[in-house]
Amino acid sequence: MKVLVLGAGVIGVTTSYYLAKAGHEVTVIDRQPGPALETSFGNAGEVSPGYASPWAGPGVPKKALGWIMDKYGPLVVRPQADPHQWRWMLQMLRNCTSARYALNKSRMVGIAEYSRDCLRALRAETGITYDERSQGTLQLFRKQSQLDATGGDIDVLKQYGVPYEVLDRAGCVKYEPGLAGVQDLFVGGLRLPEDETGDCHLFTQRLEKITAGLGVKFVYETTIKSVDVTGGRVAQVMTDKGVFTADTYVMALGSFSPLLLRPLGIDAPVYPVKGYSLTVPITDESVAPQSTIMDESYKVAITRLGDRIRVGGTAEVGNYHPVPTAPRRMPLDKSVTDLFPTAGDLSRSTFWSGLRPMTPDGPPIVGPTHLGNLHLNTGHGTLGWTMACGTARVLADQISGKAPELDVKDLAIARYA
Repeated sequence: MKVLVLGAGVIGVTTSYYLAKAGHEVTVIDRQPGPALETSFGNAGEVSPGYASPWAGPGVPKKALGWIMDKYGPLVVRPQADPHQWRWMLQMLRNCTSARYALNKSRMVGIAEYSRDCLRALRAETGITYDERSQGTLQLFRKQSQLDATGGDIDVLKQYGVPYEVLDRAGCVKYEPGLAGVQDLFVGGLRLPEDETGDCHLFTQRLEKITAGLGVKFVYETTIKSVDVTGGRVAQVMTDKGVFTADTYVMALGSFSPLLLRPLGIDAPVYPVKGYSLTVPITDESVAPQSTIMDESYKVAITRLGDRIRVGGTAEVGNYHPVPTAPRRMPLDKSVTDLFPTAGDLSRSTFWSGLRPMTPDGPPIVGPTHLGNLHLNTGHGTLGWTMACGTARVLADQISGKAPELDVKDLAIARYA
């Protein structure tokens, strides 16, 4: 059948790949001049199913108040005259219970683990390269209280058979030798050896070329104006370059998905949370990170991408404008200079921001809608790179009339009914 995918970020491109592999005739529309030029461009580089966790959890509201007052804190809230922002924040607060956290995390770990396996299979099948490494993630704890609080997360890891290691200082240095000179700054860590890293932008660019070779048509510099419905089905998509029609449609526009869905009577609780990153050229490989270190205190990920260090983190709840705000660079600078003070040249770094499409409970929204030929693949938050291949694969299976290998009914928008 003919499928129209809206969005050419990592979610839209992977979706188009699996749809093409299933034999569909696919067209992808995006307003940018190429793939992965918005949220997928400069993310932290982690493919971290073991670290897949909802932001909403017990104790988070109290922590958030402290973060907002701390210049190095990972959270900024900029209130807007937008009822959707306020409702989204209230929905997130509702999910800050132990029971909801456990449920939401279990949903996220399942699809994230499956996605990592799909990525490995795709890599083996296509030979794609993207500065990838398979050396795990190290969650680094500066305080003993952080290390002591890992019990709940470890229970979920055990439930899903996710390998992990609890490490002391020496154990952390074994896997990340660059930390040897700053051992006084941390007490230990939680290592997830099955996690991977890689350049999401590079991956998406190269997969787009592979996918185009399968017959997928990419239409760039095309702004979507509306999605028009007739008789309970999508009839066409109106753009500034004319009308596009298909048999089936996939919404993969990240934070902007709700703006097109609301006129259709679909209330997808996805809101933009601005994230930031630095890309720092490595000047001394002997003290540079080997994989990803998650600095738990500042919620900052420090990732090795070839001859660069990607430093990603912080959350700014505000608006739809992705322009970087200078003060939000401070937590990134602080974390990387604390832990890897001589590894890279910060004076030559690039500073970037993008809009993470966050749901209030954490899991993405994947699957059908009440409109018979409209499917969603959006709301991945900070885990779009981690979950891209898995959510794309299950959605392609659903559209093809196949039972997905993973039960994902709890990821559908119906869970908010």
